Amino acid sequence: MIQNRLEKNLKKLKPWADRAQIEAYRLYDRDIPEFPFIVDVYKDHYVVYDKSEAFKDKDKNHLPLVMDAIKAIFKTDDSKIILKRRERQEGLKQYEKIEEQNQTFVVRESQAVFKVNLLDYLDTGLFLDHRPMRNKIYKSVRGKRFLNLFCYTGSVSVFAALGGAYTTSVDMSQTYLSWAQDNFALNSIDLGHHKFINANVIEWLAAQPANPVFDVIFLDPPTFSNSKKMSDTFEVERDQDFLIENCMKMLAPEGVLYFSNNKRKFKLSEKVLSSYKVRDLTEESIPQDFHDKKIHNCFEIRHK
Repeated sequence: MIQNRLEKNLKKLKPWADRAQIEAYRLYDRDIPEFPFIVDVYKDHYVVYDKSEAFKDKDKNHLPLVMDAIKAIFKTDDSKIILKRRERQEGLKQYEKIEEQNQTFVVRESQAVFKVNLLDYLDTGLFLDHRPMRNKIYKSVRGKRFLNLFCYTGSVSVFAALGGAYTTSVDMSQTYLSWAQDNFALNSIDLGHHKFINANVIEWLAAQPANPVFDVIFLDPPTFSNSKKMSDTFEVERDQDFLIENCMKMLAPEGVLYFSNNKRKFKLSEKVLSSYKVRDLTEESIPQDFHDKKIHNCFEIRHK
């Protein structure tokens, strides 16, 4: 059953991925309830996220069937398959190291290439669900000033820079900022017009004057954080007014803020809805290779 579904998905997705020069995509996304797994393709490597409780009950453990199906379809072995168990994470735990192997390689996504690390972290360095937004930004930022908050490894900033923007990328992790700079270097982007700021985004936002210095802002905060580097906890729905207000004070009159987050039952506050022009981009921002249509929320926010 699972091998048939993987083959069917591959037959549908592989031609699209090849045409678009996409080497990292989601092959399987919990399509079948009895097989609650995610399978992501990264060139000739395969990341399997086990979302089940099956390992607690060996009689219901379908993981070996998934692994065998991947090996059969791609003519590969265990060395190219990475298993991860994605549990509910607190704070920035999903970004913390779980291995120390430092094995990285490069994957292409249309106009850009990115360094990924499939072993050392729960996440790989590239959020596949943001692919449509990266492309949207690439097409619309030529000559504009672009700000990327909670920038992670800078993939959105890379697309903005390739699209002709002057970029500023802010993240609390120097590790990820360095990774972002590596991604810029991989794409032969001259750093002269691009800034990388190592700062607590919440504190950095609070310290910025009301000065419209950006034309496009991409804001993609974690759902929750109790990082040791923060003096207080952060929760995206609770703290959205602060985030959005402080972004909008830096946004040019005709500018646009793209606000994305991964909280499944997230709702924009009435204050945001009444203060700004808001368009829900969620449906159009979900990639075609994602079965899970609630992987993120995404909004376009402009001044009235």
